Amino acid sequence: MNNRFKQALIEKRAQIGLWQGLASPYTAEICAGAGFDWLLFDGEHSPTDLPMLLSQLQAIGETSAEAVARPPVGEPWLIKQYLDLGFRTLLIPMVNSAAQAAKLVEACRYAPAGIRGVAMGRASRWGRDRDYLSRADSEICLLVQVETRAGIDAVEGISAVDGVDGIFIGPADLSASLGYRGQPSHPEVVARIELAIGRIRAAGKAPGILSADVAAARRYLELGCLFVAVGTDMGLLARATDALAAEFGRGPSAPLPAGTY
Repeated sequence: MNNRFKQALIEKRAQIGLWQGLASPYTAEICAGAGFDWLLFDGEHSPTDLPMLLSQLQAIGETSAEAVARPPVGEPWLIKQYLDLGFRTLLIPMVNSAAQAAKLVEACRYAPAGIRGVAMGRASRWGRDRDYLSRADSEICLLVQVETRAGIDAVEGISAVDGVDGIFIGPADLSASLGYRGQPSHPEVVARIELAIGRIRAAGKAPGILSADVAAARRYLELGCLFVAVGTDMGLLARATDALAAEFGRGPSAPLPAGTY
């Protein structure tokens, strides 16, 4: 039951992760065995559905990687299903205000502190974990994603919400929202990201980000990000297959840049 990922954030220990978008328990098991601290299972921008999420969760169960799940939307009914499957750490996309963040906290907690419904499913080992109901609220780690102009402007208020454990900055959508679509490394985008990281840290919360560019990922770690995804399974496969095909004169006309997510 102990959420090692959440404890690491509390102790200010950086956690390195990898995005999972291939919707495969087989590849998830391979990636988990590499030694990453956490894997993000993406229900927003991949064909991953609830049965597939369960299969992926089971596939990495014997590893030390924390399973982090991102639902497509922050709806309480869907959050309830993700938690009942056994996910202890959630990343909720498109959070734009402190009020929205507070509602997400409620969705992750049982009454009287919240609105999560009680069900003795997989999360509690079908009721065999007698302590689950008393400990679940404190073990669940809620990460919220700011990825719009409105979200980045509200980051101080969002960071002040009790029950929000970390704030993840989404460079791709943020760059589009700021008018630089496809340019997450644009100086204005990077400046807004770095300012937000400082504000999140000042509030005592954990900043996080995704960057497949190694130099940028290291820079964000130096700035104090505590959970950093350094690539995606899709990007790794695409670049590796492009490189191998190119060795034999095959492949796309232009290789993917190193920072492609």
